[in-house]
Amino acid sequence: MTPTRWQGQPWLEIVVPARNEAARLPTGLAELCAKAASLPPGVAIIVVDSASADSTAAIAQRWPHGRVPVRLVRCARPGKGAAVRAGLLATTAPYIGFCDADMATDLSALDVALERLAAGQPMILGSRSHPESDVEDRHSAVRRAGAAVFRAMARRVAPGVGDTQCGFKFFAGPLARMAASSLTSSGFAFDIELIARCMQLGAEPVEVPVRWRDVGGSTFSVWRHSMPAFAEVAAIWWTIKGPSACQLAPLDASRLMQLWPPANGAPLGPDAAGEHAAVAG
Repeated sequence: MTPTRWQGQPWLEIVVPARNEAARLPTGLAELCAKAASLPPGVAIIVVDSASADSTAAIAQRWPHGRVPVRLVRCARPGKGAAVRAGLLATTAPYIGFCDADMATDLSALDVALERLAAGQPMILGSRSHPESDVEDRHSAVRRAGAAVFRAMARRVAPGVGDTQCGFKFFAGPLARMAASSLTSSGFAFDIELIARCMQLGAEPVEVPVRWRDVGGSTFSVWRHSMPAFAEVAAIWWTIKGPSACQLAPLDASRLMQLWPPANGAPLGPDAAGEHAAVAG
């Protein structure tokens, strides 16, 4: 018997950026749908096809109907940052976030992220640097050294954040949509700008531990992408911190809290989701 697809307004939307992910997307999407189906009804998934040359879009478009709806958003502009921005701006839910197509971050972290959001913390970041994280890292010494330099640069833009690049981040919807609307970065370093813009809006980043495994098939190349990534961080610093930087007006915390569920740790119900989404609009 086919599970009934829930037709109401979602309370949680999860964005999956994907570029040429036909090999890894089916397994990752199945894992994500299974996890989402274990939550209260009202979770939706958005796959953003970032100018793929393979069957990535077709996989998302033809995904079997079930309790958790999966929809496709096309992004003609390549780059993970451009894809995530398009996905976040396509959401309407009070809670939103994104994770990588390979599901390298164990989805048990989603329970923790939702608890923190329900407690009133608007920006939850999966962190491989957290002392309680369990990380399986098969990267080369060269890549690890480059990552250390990258983290040092990232802290200049997003101070206090130990891991800006873990592909598992969840937010209060109004906060992330406002931050994403001003996002200029389209490449691998976009996370830094997204975090920094959320901080500009008054949100404190909260890092949570994750179980993370290195999944083969990543498109990142140390030799091809390191210098562009470092240049992108420098450009982000100039945009966010430089002399001509434009500061975003902080969100009114009281209004932002009206868009959330009560801070009692309970998940947002379908009826409340529709009410909050209407306020957000």
